[in-house]
Amino acid sequence: MFAKTRLVFDYAIFAFIATVANIGAQDIIIRVYPGDYAITLSVLIGTGVGLVVKYVLDKRFIFRFRARDTKHDAQTFTLYVTMGVLTTAIFWGFEWMFHTIFANKEMRYLGGVMGLAIGYLIKYQLDKRYVFGAGGR
Repeated sequence: MFAKTRLVFDYAIFAFIATVANIGAQDIIIRVYPGDYAITLSVLIGTGVGLVVKYVLDKRFIFRFRARDTKHDAQTFTLYVTMGVLTTAIFWGFEWMFHTIFANKEMRYLGGVMGLAIGYLIKYQLDKRYVFGAGGR
């Protein structure tokens, strides 16, 4: 029972770290480039940053996965990204919805955090089964 509790705690901490990386990258982009398409650019870059951070943490500490070689790691990352398409749509949907409804960055970020939390809950199950589990090896 302790191992499962530890796994949930670790996954939540890593999701938090990736969320901070994502939202932090978005905020940096908005501050550096406040021009046309700044929000779109910030969301895309933030998503990429959060994705890479979460992949590295999940691969190493949650699933204890070791790729056979660089090609295998690239294939695993591609599968990880593929499984993330649905969860990214949830995240983006919440963020854009909050942006549209409230029209300020704080609420947009809150929507992003909510979308990421829901997405990470779903993504864990997909990754466990299809990416790092027997189906993904």
